[in-house]
This record gives sequence, structure tokens and C-alpha cells, in this order.
Amino acid sequence: QVQLVESGGGLVQAGGSLRLSCAASGRTFSRTAMGWFRQAPGKEREFVAAVTWSYGHTFADSVKGRFTISRDNAANTVYLQMNSLKPEDTAVYYCAAHKGGSYYYPTSYDYWGQGTQVTVSS
Repeated sequence: QVQLVESGGGLVQAGGSLRLSCAASGRTFSRTAMGWFRQAPGKEREFVAAVTWSYGHTFADSVKGRFTISRDNAANTVYLQMNSLKPEDTAVYYCAAHKGGSYYYPTSYDYWGQGTQVTVSS
């Protein structure tokens, strides 16, 4: 059974940092691109960042220069380092395994974690 489990969310003040982790189990994802999405209340799920199996990466414009994405294939884990957080970054953050197609659309991913809440206070 494939599982993705996010952790590391919490409450932080604006300007602070958090590091999210996504631990995968049930199969290896070393040859799979992995992505992070977020969803704020009343809004659609939106792309945040993705890392390819060869460590390439892409980011949403809203987080460029503030967020970094990395992966540890030996640990089957993906990370999202979030710096200079803003109140508008408040959302539930999800990691997902890419199945094909554009990295920017949720429909391009087939496995999802349950999400972790990130709240940034002003």
C-alpha cells in the first residue's frame, strides 16, 4: 500500500520558516518526480513546487526565492523548506507523486498525502 505522509506544519509568524517533510512508503519513488501543492480555505489546490527524479526543480512564481525543494532518495523523503513566510502562504500543504504530464496540475499526480496545516500569522 502506497502512502505519503506529510509532517512539519504548524503556526509561525510572518517572516519565519518551516520545513515540511513527505515520507513515502509502499514503493520507491526515486525515479518519480514529486510535487508540493497547497490549498487555502475556499480556494482551489495550487501548485507550489516540484522536484524531478534527477533533482531538477520548478516553483510557483509566488514562492520563488523563498521556498526550496529537495529529496533524499535513500530515505524516500521529499522536503519543502519555506522561508520568509507570509500570511498568504497559510494553507494545507500536500505532497504528491507525479504520474505524467505538466507538473503544475493536480491531475498529473496519482498519490497524495493527507496534508499538513501551515498557518502564518501577521
